[in-house]
This record gives sequence, C-alpha cells and structure tokens, in this order.
Amino acid sequence: MSVNIASSPKPHNTALQGRQLIKAIGGEDADSIGIGVPSVVDVEEGIVYDVQNIPGWNEVPVKDFLEARFNKPVAVNNDANCFVLGEFFFGKGQGYDLVVGLTLGSGFGAGLVLNSQLYNGANCGAGEVGMLPYNNTIFEHYCSGMFFEREFGLSGKQIFKKAQKGEPDAQNMYEAFGMHLGNGIKTVLYAYDPQLIILGGTIRQAYSYFKEAMLAAMDDFAYPNSLKSLTIEVSELENVAVLGAAALPLDVQLKNNKSK
Repeated sequence: MSVNIASSPKPHNTALQGRQLIKAIGGEDADSIGIGVPSVVDVEEGIVYDVQNIPGWNEVPVKDFLEARFNKPVAVNNDANCFVLGEFFFGKGQGYDLVVGLTLGSGFGAGLVLNSQLYNGANCGAGEVGMLPYNNTIFEHYCSGMFFEREFGLSGKQIFKKAQKGEPDAQNMYEAFGMHLGNGIKTVLYAYDPQLIILGGTIRQAYSYFKEAMLAAMDDFAYPNSLKSLTIEVSELENVAVLGAAALPLDVQLKNNKSK
C-alpha cells in the first residue's frame, strides 16, 4: 500500500486527505503503508520537515498520525528515494547493487541505492545534488524545469512541443540543458560511482533531444574507465515513485534482517 500526499495549505487538511485516500483504496486491509513526500524526512520517526511546495508543512508527524488511524506499520520517505527504490525493485534497477535515480522535473534530486539498500543519509538528505553549487548558483537551476523558465521564459512542456514540431530553437535549448545535466551527472559520478543512473521526471521524455549534448559534456570526466562501465537508462515505469513508496516497508524489513 502506498500513497502520495496532495498539496494543501494546511498540514491537517493534507493529512486528512491522505487518510481518506488510503481508506478509499483499501488501506485498512493492507499489511503496511508507504508514503512518499517531496521533502526531508526523519525516516525513523516518520516526521516530515519543511516541504517547499506545501505551505505549513514545517514539521508533520505523518507516521504517528497514520499508525494511530490504521493500526499498522507506516514508512515515510523522500519522493526521489521512492523513485529509485521503485526502479530497484520493479524496474531497470533490478540486478544492480549501486543505483542512482535522478529526477528531472520541477527540481533536480537523486535517490540512492548503495550495496542493494536505500541510502538516506543521517537526515534523509543524501542525494540532494540539486543544491550543490554550480555556475554561481545551484545545479537545480540548470538541471530541472527551472532552467527553461529562467533562461528562455518557457515551460518545459512548451519547449517539448516545439521540439516535437522540429523547431530548431527548441533543439538548441535542449542542447544547452543537456550540457548542464552532463556536468551534474559528472558530479554524481565523483560522489557515488554508481553502476547505473536512471533518469526520471517529466523532462526524461525529451531524452532524445538532449542525450548527445549530455554525453558530450561528460567526455572530460577524469576517470574514463568508470564511464565505460556506467549505464544510463530512462525510466519507463508509470507511477514508479508510488511503487517505490509501496516498497518502503520491505526495504525497512530487509535492513532490520541484515542488522540482526
């Protein structure tokens, strides 16, 4: 059982919506519940902090709220972590031990599976590559939909439509994006040295338009042998983050078993 929390200006209203949704899809009959949220999470306590796109969600005890209501285990984690976990269990991450899932959408984030386990970091902040310094600002401004808005005054959806029509200016925009994304991927490689990188988020649909520029930007990577063994894939699963949220309790169980 998994669920995505919808946006609402008030924490109580959003939690209530989530509770109603879980009940509507049969949550009362599930063995456990997994929740993915676009923010930093205290994974052990299930507390969500400082959600950027849900005003008022500064400190919300989602786990306690739902466990009290449904009387069953609840696991809460970041949505990028849910994305990579979904790919690891059900998608192109199967068979790999070291996987990075990059989300290319309204933001730029990463979920990490290291040694076949989801890696959260001490504060669920591992993989926040979008916040790393780049070009006098941060990578997120260049490797997400923000780039198109900032540089060209157009949404990613508008540019994608222009590219599909074969308009040359759209291709130039994607080439610029691909160059920055390639630099972002090099940073990921230096930090984590994964076997596999999976691209997710809405911008992944335009991969064919920015792929060559992305790869060209990676040519000067200091460790070329690492590039030879690296695989880059594009997510093809629908609702993969929801699948990953459903797998959160399984990931917790596997970690507990290994620690015994």
